[in-house]
Amino acid sequence: MADVRVISNSTVKTANHLASGGRIELNPWDLRALPLGYSQMGLLFSKPKEPMREKETGNTLIHHLKTSLSHTLDHFPLLAGRLATTQHEDDTVSFFVDCNNGGALFIHAAADGVTISDIIKPVYVPPIVHSFFSLNGLRGYEGITNPLLGIQITDLADGIFIGCTINHVVADGTSLWHFFNTWSEISKGSIQLSKPPVFQRWFPDGMDIPIRIPQSCVNFKQSNEDFIPPPVQDRVFHFSKETVAKLKAKANAEIGTNKISSLQALLSHIWRCVIRNRRVDPNQETSYRLVVGARQRLLELPDNFFGNALMPVIVTMKAKELMEQGIGNPAWQMNRKIAAMTEESFKNMLESWPASPSFTNLSNSNTLFTAGSPRFIMYGNDFGWGKPIAVRGGSSSKFDGMLRLLSGAKEGSIDLEACFSPQTLEAMVNDQEFMDTITI
Repeated sequence: MADVRVISNSTVKTANHLASGGRIELNPWDLRALPLGYSQMGLLFSKPKEPMREKETGNTLIHHLKTSLSHTLDHFPLLAGRLATTQHEDDTVSFFVDCNNGGALFIHAAADGVTISDIIKPVYVPPIVHSFFSLNGLRGYEGITNPLLGIQITDLADGIFIGCTINHVVADGTSLWHFFNTWSEISKGSIQLSKPPVFQRWFPDGMDIPIRIPQSCVNFKQSNEDFIPPPVQDRVFHFSKETVAKLKAKANAEIGTNKISSLQALLSHIWRCVIRNRRVDPNQETSYRLVVGARQRLLELPDNFFGNALMPVIVTMKAKELMEQGIGNPAWQMNRKIAAMTEESFKNMLESWPASPSFTNLSNSNTLFTAGSPRFIMYGNDFGWGKPIAVRGGSSSKFDGMLRLLSGAKEGSIDLEACFSPQTLEAMVNDQEFMDTITI
């Protein structure tokens, strides 16, 4: 498959320079993401039948997208800024976002001869998709000297891919899609935003701001130098609305409840399949790591809060328990863990973090990790020439056991972008019990 060719590379700043300026202090939810890779999600579109031209200037689609991005940054000035630090005399450091309008990276590229079918038809996600994103390989703390937002528009033979890369320190998945949704609204001509973002972080009463972190805790570069991840592959599995409903009914029937959600039943089903096909020792403990959102649980946070508002929960079971007890028991364990995440839990985490800072580490050979949500608006992003036909992620934070939940193209369906070793994926494809639940 052809390489990706860069046509142009530029910096996009806010259209209204008065929109920039100021600083945003970061709270523990943000700071925990300093060692994480940037978040990368992209949308695949059919190519417009005719080049999109602005009535006034006659400029092409790329100019239109760049201009609409600039106007979108008026509403998201922190994405045009940079991370910044303050060194304190007590050998501590604090981080904040400097809304200095340093600008977002904008790349126009081409994958000559590559078609939409080349992207969506193969069994495994072709590696060239990772080249449809900018700022590859960067981690959160590197936002001091690099843009916090990178956009890459890649021309295909019959399509366009819009790849969005955002520093995880300033935005979680909810916020990434909030930005994407707003940009598509503005690109299509909307003047009034349906969901204006709120950037003000919430801190518990009495917390010292900015939060000071011991210098010894933030030597991230040194701790990552020797790690060489094993080879992995990506595959997108499709679960129909009907299949998800059947899994939910089965899980609830096994436990004798009606509280298990569709998502909990689906993740339980996947967990069992992965452990079965990894041929894990029956007595070995395995873990599933989920993230729970704070926007619906913390009264101080508005629904349109833009930032990080997540806490992890970990469900641990022995392999033989997973295999012997059906999908209901692990789904119920997930349900109970999530139900225990109260407003008080979130506040306690924020209050206790500065005394003993800890940072998110995703890669663990014995743990599955799920990010994303099928509730995010993905296929509703119309930039002016129609809705997307596929959603794909980049190379960031890809390791054996990483699962990303995506909304399906059909209402109620769920897609799963699964990243595993080639051996595990091959075994899953040969697992009839699992493949019977997949829509091809």
